[in-house]
Amino acid sequence: MRFSSNAKPYVLLVIAGTVLLLGYVYFSFFSERLNRRTDVVSVTPWLAPIVWEGTFDPVLIDKIYKPMNLTIATTVFAVGKYVRFLQDFLETAEKHFMVGFHVRYYVFTDRPHDVPSVNLFQGRHLSVIQVPGSNRWQEISARRMEFIQTTIERQIRREADYIFCLDVDSKFHARWGSESLGRLVAVIHPGYYEQSRDRFPYERRLASTAYIPMDEGDYYYGGAMIGGFVEDVYTLTKVCRTRFEEDAGNSIEAAWQEESHLNRYLLDNKPSKVLSPEYLWQDIKAKTKQVKVIRFSAVIKNNAEVRPNV
Repeated sequence: MRFSSNAKPYVLLVIAGTVLLLGYVYFSFFSERLNRRTDVVSVTPWLAPIVWEGTFDPVLIDKIYKPMNLTIATTVFAVGKYVRFLQDFLETAEKHFMVGFHVRYYVFTDRPHDVPSVNLFQGRHLSVIQVPGSNRWQEISARRMEFIQTTIERQIRREADYIFCLDVDSKFHARWGSESLGRLVAVIHPGYYEQSRDRFPYERRLASTAYIPMDEGDYYYGGAMIGGFVEDVYTLTKVCRTRFEEDAGNSIEAAWQEESHLNRYLLDNKPSKVLSPEYLWQDIKAKTKQVKVIRFSAVIKNNAEVRPNV
């Protein structure tokens, strides 16, 4: 399945509606069939599923999605010394990420000659896209929205159906599969899934376009993962880039760069699926009673050594 750039809008709506309906029926059915988890919230207030171990049947959901012949784009930024994390990222992705699907990795780097050679399974490809380096990690972080937007325009929308934008300084440890597919997908930040809303590090300055008032907000979403239909993620990146540039014009940098703008966008545009912290853990943290499986986790590193500035 491929969404043409000139496809009729109603066709896209029908496809999106069908996938959403399948997802709703699927999660509704399996919330009854599987051992119901009472230790976690598995649905949002707007009725989007929150994906935890024990809330889906991997065999059945693969039977729904794999016949669609989908291609999954995966962007990752390996700028500066962060290129050292790329080999582990790719090798573990080949073991655990979207196994059995067509996958296209898009590696953004200022060191194309340092991109490692990794054996990819049939139907999986890697493209290297050269980007400039920077003396500030905040700028690298902030420009990701711009680079993803322009690459979707030039290439990705012709080559993939879904897209996941992930952090390179991470590794896969267990299945990350079709249960994560949705129109617009976000992940709950592992540092705040047990916190109350007043503890979320949203941008609180009214002058910023990422501003969220103290009495608003659903979850604190991690900026290390953005996913969904290519066109939905394109809209997200375009809006966030515009807002970031508006802030920059007013000499404002949001508290957590693109993550702050992502949280503002997702407050206004609710994700159709939310991934639990299983899909964005941190190696420095031990598993908890709620997090029974660690699927994707940020590696332990010395920020002062790998970042151009701290």
